[in-house]
Amino acid sequence: MKILYFAWIRQRIGKSADDLSVPAEVATVGELIDWLQTRGAGYAAAFADRDAVRMAVNQEHVDASYPVSDRDEVAFFPPVTGG
Repeated sequence: MKILYFAWIRQRIGKSADDLSVPAEVATVGELIDWLQTRGAGYAAAFADRDAVRMAVNQEHVDASYPVSDRDEVAFFPPVTGG
């Protein structure tokens, strides 16, 4: 699974992307976040406030209940405002 991190999420994790094989029990974006938080302090800090994290799967905005698979590209980013 290709995982992309943007803005302060990237800064806390210390990199812009991961290419990972996730456990079979990771079936949703929310479960992916749970699993990522176990990968170290930077990941735990990045996802500590889930309300401040937006996500997309294959460039489509989704919520935490959205299903994921090993073939997906998942992106995490802060809320975006425009004007």
